[in-house]
Amino acid sequence: MSKFNDLFYQSTDGLRLYARDYPCQDEDIIQPEIIFCMHGLTRNSADFDKLAKHLSQHYRVISVDNRGRGESAYDNNPANYIPLTYVADMFTLLDLLDFQKVILCGTSMGGIMAFIMAAMQPQRIRGLIINDVGPELETKGIKRIASYVGKTSQVNSWADATAITKAINKSAFPNFTDEEWEDFARNIFKDDNGKLRLNYDPGIAIPFKDMDTGSAAPDLWPQFEAIVSIPMLLIRGANSDLISSACVEKMFKRKPDMRFAEIPETGHAPTLNQPLSRAAIDAFLFEL
Repeated sequence: MSKFNDLFYQSTDGLRLYARDYPCQDEDIIQPEIIFCMHGLTRNSADFDKLAKHLSQHYRVISVDNRGRGESAYDNNPANYIPLTYVADMFTLLDLLDFQKVILCGTSMGGIMAFIMAAMQPQRIRGLIINDVGPELETKGIKRIASYVGKTSQVNSWADATAITKAINKSAFPNFTDEEWEDFARNIFKDDNGKLRLNYDPGIAIPFKDMDTGSAAPDLWPQFEAIVSIPMLLIRGANSDLISSACVEKMFKRKPDMRFAEIPETGHAPTLNQPLSRAAIDAFLFEL
């Protein structure tokens, strides 16, 4: 496990929220740049642990738990489990830490948050690393996510948790080893007094139900077009069911200088630990 500091803070509506703070390991860098990592719908800050360990050689890395996930408090009002609320929480944290410029790294829902944040405060965003999401979402991917989100039955062993994790995600990661599946499970399950449960509030599924029909799928093209001047890296799983190749082509038409990496034999969403993902991120950050 890489070294990080626990960071607790309070949202504007009084929830106790959490983030991991990975200090820059290079002591010669007096003011390291900040990479701000935001996870997907049912995930948490542990998703970025290996990437953060790598990046913290030269950067300070903040990896958040959105409300209702990980070590952050659950919200009694499930209607707050929407990107605009999460974005407000992120700006609260940025203000608390007095970060004037950051590089955003967002997976899936975290990428949607990154688009919105950059459109709202473009002067604050040095660059965007967007993982397997675009300004428009594929209905197939939304329905797949809706089929499991919120269904958090308890299990009795890590072997069972690993089996469940593999059953849900095996199509996205056909080449995962047994060790990788176990690591995956330990990132998304929590030991709760001897019982294992998925590490999020089942209530996050409630606002997502409208998206299951496609009726409330977000159109983020206005936000995307507002931020085309900001350097951007897009990473896509070659088998992704959430962002299509056609969407990627549309993004290139609006932003021809966008950097792009496609990860073969991978669905939604790449872990950002694959060599191709890591190389693309390193090259993008070097350009910045």
